[in-house]
This record gives sequence, C-alpha cells and structure tokens, in this order.
Amino acid sequence: MSDTRLEHVQPRPQTAIVTDAGLRAFMLGIYRKLALGLALSGAVAWTVGNVPEVSNLLLRFSGGQLVGYTLLGMTVLFAPLILMLAAGFVMRTPTAAGTGVLYWAIVALIGASLGTLFFVYTGASLASTFFVTAAAFGGLSLWGYTTQRALTGFGAFLSMGLIGLIIAMVVNLFLKSPMLYFIVTVAGVVIFAGLIAWDTNRLKLAYDKVGGDAAGTAVATNFGALSLFLDFINLFQFLLALTGQRRR
Repeated sequence: MSDTRLEHVQPRPQTAIVTDAGLRAFMLGIYRKLALGLALSGAVAWTVGNVPEVSNLLLRFSGGQLVGYTLLGMTVLFAPLILMLAAGFVMRTPTAAGTGVLYWAIVALIGASLGTLFFVYTGASLASTFFVTAAAFGGLSLWGYTTQRALTGFGAFLSMGLIGLIIAMVVNLFLKSPMLYFIVTVAGVVIFAGLIAWDTNRLKLAYDKVGGDAAGTAVATNFGALSLFLDFINLFQFLLALTGQRRR
C-alpha cells in the first residue's frame, strides 16, 4: 500500500545542499585556525611566563616582583595594534599568504604579551578561566551561527559600547577608581560576549560573498579567525580580571 503523503514531500534543492556543505567547511576552517592560534598563543605565553631567559628579555622585575616591561617588551606589547593598523593601509588587495602571515604574527605577539598573566594570577585560576571562556565562546558562537536573525544592528550597538569601554579604561588609568574598574570589567565581559555571537553571525553571512572563490575564502578565514581570536582573548582577560585569583 503506497503512502500518498510522499507525493507532497519536496526534495531539497541541490544548490542548498552544496551551500550548506560549503558553509560548514568555511566555518570549520575558521574554527580550526582559531584553535591552532589559541594553542600557539598559549605556548608562547607559557614560555614567557615560565622560562626566565625569555621573561627577562621582555619584562622587568624588582625583588622577584613584576614591575614593568623592557623596551623589547613594550615593542611586543604594541606590535599587534601597529600591525593591524598598518595592514589596513598596506593590504589594499589582501592575499591568502599576506593575511596568513598577519594572523600568525599577531597571535604569537599577543601570546608573548599574555605571559605577564603567569606572574599575576595562579596557574589554577588561569586554567579554570580559560575553560570557562572556551565554554562561553562555544555557546555564544553556536547561537550566532544558528540564529536566523541578522545581527547587524546588534553589532552597531556593540561597537559603540566598545568605544565607550576603551575611553573608560583610559580615564581610569588616571582616576584608579576600584568602582570604575569593576564596571569596566563587567562591561567588557558583556561586550565581548556579544561580539563573539555577532562576529560568528557576520562571518556566516559573509560566506555568500566568497563561496566558491578559493583565494577569497582563504582570506576570509584568516580575517575571521583573527576576529574571533581577539574576541576570545579579550573575554578571557576580562573574566580573569573579574574572577581570577591573584598571586600573593
């Protein structure tokens, strides 16, 4: 006996199947580069924080306590920002090789600057905060990927919040207000949590512009991995500032 209900089942368009497979491959490429970037950054940070010969090249100590950076350390600290600003002027036509070098250079340099955290927070606190950040990142990125809404307006709101956050951080360098520090830290957690979801959604929508173009896809995955890497690292640092256990 045939089931007449089958007559009303419409086959899924072949183009939709191909697009879904391509989008999954595109996003997996971004997440793969992100995971490798976090591994490299963590390894560099551990080296700076645990190998005295390297620590002394970048950091200054007094009585066994971290007191600042050497000239080389200051250069490493600001180099990622300089690279990103320079790339905006130099990379008029981004290439896969050029954006790849930019990504790995920034990842390594940020890892080196994160080495100071080993002198401020306990190892257990660093590990637990990293896993909390990873779990939060996974949930937020999954929501940004699966939601049917375009989060464009959400991104504009977050961008304004980020500008305000930076201004407040600069102001508090002079005020040194514990209350403002707490407010900035909580705001930082909220803003970068939102940026993780927004950037994931933005990258998903961007696939339509590069799908099928191998060179364009490689460039997009490099920039996409960099965006999510920066979101992850900033969320990690704000969570650490909020809940981390400091060394005595």
